[in-house]
Order: sequence, then structure tokens, then C-alpha cells
Amino acid sequence: MQRVVSAIICAGSLNKIHMRIRALALLLFLAGVPGAVSAQQTLRYRVDLSDTAQHVFHVTLAVPRLTAKNDVFEFASTAPGTYQTMDIGRFVRDFTALDASGAALPVEHISTNQYRITNAAAVRIITYAVKATRDTVVARFPVYPMCGSRLQSDYALINGQAVFGFPRGMQSVPLTIQLRYPKSWMVGTSLPFQHGSYHAESYDHLVDSPILLGARLTRATLLVTGVPVTIVVQSASGAIAATQLRDAMRGMLMAAGAFLGKLPVSRYTFLYDFGEAGVGAWEHSYGSEYVLRDTAFTPAYGRAITDVAAHEFFHVVTPLNIHSEIIEHFDFETPTPSQHLWLYEGTTEWAAHKMQLEAGLKSLPTFLAAVAQKSRLDRLHFDTTYSLTKLALTSFSDSGQRQYGNIYQRGAVVAGLLDIRLLELSGGKRGLRELVLELSKRYGKRRAFAEAGLLDTIVAMTSPDIGEFFRRFVQGAERPPLKEYYRKLGITLIEDEKGIPLRFEVDEHATPDQLRLREAWMGTKAKIV
Repeated sequence: MQRVVSAIICAGSLNKIHMRIRALALLLFLAGVPGAVSAQQTLRYRVDLSDTAQHVFHVTLAVPRLTAKNDVFEFASTAPGTYQTMDIGRFVRDFTALDASGAALPVEHISTNQYRITNAAAVRIITYAVKATRDTVVARFPVYPMCGSRLQSDYALINGQAVFGFPRGMQSVPLTIQLRYPKSWMVGTSLPFQHGSYHAESYDHLVDSPILLGARLTRATLLVTGVPVTIVVQSASGAIAATQLRDAMRGMLMAAGAFLGKLPVSRYTFLYDFGEAGVGAWEHSYGSEYVLRDTAFTPAYGRAITDVAAHEFFHVVTPLNIHSEIIEHFDFETPTPSQHLWLYEGTTEWAAHKMQLEAGLKSLPTFLAAVAQKSRLDRLHFDTTYSLTKLALTSFSDSGQRQYGNIYQRGAVVAGLLDIRLLELSGGKRGLRELVLELSKRYGKRRAFAEAGLLDTIVAMTSPDIGEFFRRFVQGAERPPLKEYYRKLGITLIEDEKGIPLRFEVDEHATPDQLRLREAWMGTKAKIV
């Protein structure tokens, strides 16, 4: 030990000394635990959260036996559901690979997000420091606040791709994570905890499971269709508590349960970070994470938070249970966009509002006002020559990013029209909700659909007319025919002289056919006023 430490003192900085001492300690610890390093391929991470002054996570990774195929260590260029370039390698410092004696092996920084290790078979420990993205200013590609990391004196936010890397070829290997933080801190995450470590089935699972921890977190729970739903809140001012959000979101969560029949997950965790940073939300398979403005909690703010949460919560269906092979086998270094953003985000945004209409939580005028507003935003603030398919396929480009927000406007409007058309074709028996639930049963979490075959599958399940709908309004950029479709429900769209939607009016003298379709569309609990 003294020989190794002396060599390190001559070779590097104080930070490197501390990281290598921790690495040696981990080697000694693992050597003394029967079966701790077994033939099973497992990546074992330790993360020290004590360097809050510099906002740096110090990571020590014990690796199983590597081969030449694992000689490149990778950090994420992006992550599923973010549709942005992250280049987490920009935040990494002091990357070191050590052999069994604690001696450093040659390492080459070959790209922004990649390090090549000479003699990978000799590696036992990898250490590095990674700066918190929300505490670091970058000139280009700022990381969305809800998708990054934070390390403060009283709390931390960890998104897997913002802190952890992995050896190439080991994306599907199981992981364990030990966190070093003050004993007084509470932890919120959907990751299972056993024997002092958090466990993930793979790197994808880790990225899918953010961790919020801190000294002043509050927690609340409730059951939705028998599934435990946990709400964890970090509020910089202490103005917002988890119990307040639980009470504000209870109706929406129950409406979601009724809309879906049964939640397709065994647990769900909401993580809320209320502070001074920018705002945003990010969905995950077993939870969702939010960075929102910290202010006094009011009924209006509670409703606004609920609308955002409704969207993220519905992602338990898509893409968790309905997703393409591209998402199933996500490439963190060179991401490939999926053409089905209309389904993942557009349909989800539609469902977030529709399920509240059907449950009577939103009145029909309120729902219709939101549809009109989305259509106005589509027409006035985005390039309407972009089809939903083009928007999806260019989402990682600068031009696509400028149009990306329209997936929540035009994407939701088109999903609403698809719902009406499906109900019309089926005599009111089968709308978009029923289609989504059938697709969820057909595929599910473990079975991806073929990227190129989904639309044909949906047409086969419904009607050739739906193929024409997709060609015109999803693959093509035709203007969504709101006036024509809502007239089928006995609802009139009022436009200005330029054809921009202003408002909807419900026809008190609708025909019997319009009334029947409107009733099937609204559900029995919806409120007209």
C-alpha cells in the first residue's frame, strides 16, 4: 500500500490520490467478501457525494473480468426520451483505470464520451470524477435540468446517464450502486435496495431510474388500482410538501387508473425538485422526475403540476409497454431516432387531457379550449411543413430541435382526431384508448414492435381508412381537419379570418348521430359545463 500511494503522490493531483485510495479500499473490501467478485458479470459502483463545494461526484467502479471487446469505456451522448445531445463526457475528469495492485494502466481519451484502456483484461477498478450538469456552465448543448445531475450541500439529483459510464459491450450487465451521503438524508428512487446497495438489471434500467436524495425531502404515498404510488419532494424553500401534491394529483391518478383499467407497473415513484433552475419533466418506466419552480403552493399551481404529471404518468403505457426495437436497444453513443414520436409523445399528451375529461375532472369547455390553443400554437409558432414523422426523424438535429415542441401541440391534436375517427368507424365502441390498450397487451414491456411495421399493424387491427389517416396527418403534413372532425360530435370550431382556431362551441341542436358519437367520445362521467 505505501509503495502504491508513494507512486501516486509523485504522479498526480490530490484528487487523484483520494480516488485511488478509495479504489484500493474497494479492492480490499471485495477481496474479503466471499463471492463479491464472481463469474457473474456485474458492475459495482460506489459514488461519493461529499464534494458538494465543487459539485463533483467521485465514482469508483469494480469491474468483472474484461476482454479486448470491453476496452472502450463509454459515457452517454444522449438518453431515451430526451431527444437532445448531452455529451456527458464533457463533465468527466481524472479518468483512471487500475489493475489488481492499484497501478494505473494507460488510458487514451479518444472522443468526447469515450476512453480506450490499454490491456483491458488487467483492469479491476475504474475511477473518475464527474461534475454535476446543473452546477456546470457549458457553451453548447446544455443538458435539460430534469435529465442532468445536481450536487448541493443539502441534496443531490442523480440521473444515471449523467453520472455513470460503462465498458463497451456491458450495457446489459447487472449493476449495483453504493452511495456515500449524510445519514440524515432521505432517498427517493424506484430502484430496489438490498444489502446496502441499489440494484439495476442493466445500464438502461439505471438510466430509467433517477435518484433524488437530501436532508429536507418529504414523502407521501397512495394506491392506484392496487399499485403503490410514491411522491418524493425536494423544495428549496420548504413551501411545497409531498402530501400537498398527493392530494392535488389524487383525482388525476385515479382517473388514469380508470382510463387504463389497471396500471401496467408494480410500483411508481414521482420525484419533484422545486428550486431555482429551469423547468421540465422526464418520464421513466417506473416513475417520472420534475424540476419545477419553487413557489407558494396554490390550487392553481397544483392543477398545473397535475397536468404535467398526467402526461408523464401515462408514459407507463407508451413507451414502456409499446415501443420499437430502436428504444428497446438504445444506443447511448450514436442514437437513432424513432419515427413514432407521434405515439410516444403526441398520444401521451392527448391521453393526459382526455382521461381527465372522461373522469369529470375537466369540463368539456376546458378540454376544448386546450385543443384550440394547441392548434393555434401549431399554426403560429412552428413550421407546419414538418410532418410528425419528419419532426421525429430530425429530433436530434438543430432544425428538428426547433420544431420539437410541436409534438405536444400538433401531435396531441392529431391523436385526438385519430380517436374520433376510430370511434366513428367502430360505431362508438373502439377509440384510441382501446387501440393503445390492445397494443400494450400485444407487445408489453419485453416485446418491441418492428420500427417499420407499426402503422401496418394498426391498419390491420382497425381499418384501411386509418392507413389513409396516417399518410395524410402523420407521415404527411396536411393541416389537421379540426372543423370537419369535431363537427362529427356536434361541436363547431370558430376560426378567425385567416382560419386560425379561436374556440369551440357545442351545438345544442346536434343530430342523433352526432350525439351518439359525442357520448361515446366523452364517456358517462364527463361534464358538459
